[in-house]
Amino acid sequence: MIKFSIVITTKNRILDLKKTLISLKDILERTDVELLICDDASTDGTQLYLQENINHFCILNKKSKGLIYNRNVLNNLAKGLYIISLDDDANFLSNNPLEEIESYFIKEENCAVISFSVFWGVNKPRFLTSSEKPIRVSSFIGCGHAWRKKYWLEIAEYPSWFVFYGEEDFASYHLFKKGLEVHYNPKVLVHHRVDIKARKENKDYGLRLRRSFRSGWYLYFLFLPLKEIPRKLCYTFSIQLKNKTFKGDFKATIGLFLAVFDVFYNSIKLIKNSNRLNTQEFKEYKDLPKANLYWKPERK
Repeated sequence: MIKFSIVITTKNRILDLKKTLISLKDILERTDVELLICDDASTDGTQLYLQENINHFCILNKKSKGLIYNRNVLNNLAKGLYIISLDDDANFLSNNPLEEIESYFIKEENCAVISFSVFWGVNKPRFLTSSEKPIRVSSFIGCGHAWRKKYWLEIAEYPSWFVFYGEEDFASYHLFKKGLEVHYNPKVLVHHRVDIKARKENKDYGLRLRRSFRSGWYLYFLFLPLKEIPRKLCYTFSIQLKNKTFKGDFKATIGLFLAVFDVFYNSIKLIKNSNRLNTQEFKEYKDLPKANLYWKPERK
């Protein structure tokens, strides 16, 4: 019986992917674990590597379909009771993560998603201690989380037209509307091997910001009470102008205004797919602790 489905999407990051797969070697030898990988039309040799070295289920896209589209495909194909999503540049740091995931889901019957504790940095942290406790939160982190499969099937799929960013909040709003919960469990610790500061120098910096800005605005139009939208839009737009445009960040400014265009372009989809919280629901959702995105180690 398959209990755990580990799903990974990747594109043109063969070295990172190899490190992640090596880190999962012992876990993948278990008979109750399956691995599903989707390569999104890589051109760096990833597809050949997967064909020659990986005996688990792999999807090799000939044309790029986007991260969110691929996550939908993998989550729907997963046979396990629990779907564990890892980025191709992430690995577990904690011991026995699968046992912790299963026991937590058994204990918390209303929990649909567990958000893992994620350390961001190129090098592994020196200390792995933390005084944090599990808690219900409003959303979860994409690079490390686990779904209870039966609840994945109860809500709308991730919006593939978002392309990148925002799918976690999209799902969290739908779960909240159904009375289901997202929990943060710091006992499942993940290392996301990313240099955040260096991202600003990457070629896709402006594109990432554009997608980040627009996904936030998409979510406003999809889920917020109508009276809340103008205030939220004005606030976020003014903040970006202050923090990016007025400080001379030209790439971010272009991304900001292109994101405005994206909102208008997708306005019909936003209207058709809206599932708004009422005033009371919005208050309750807003009062939930935010998703914990960055974990910092504590010295013993």
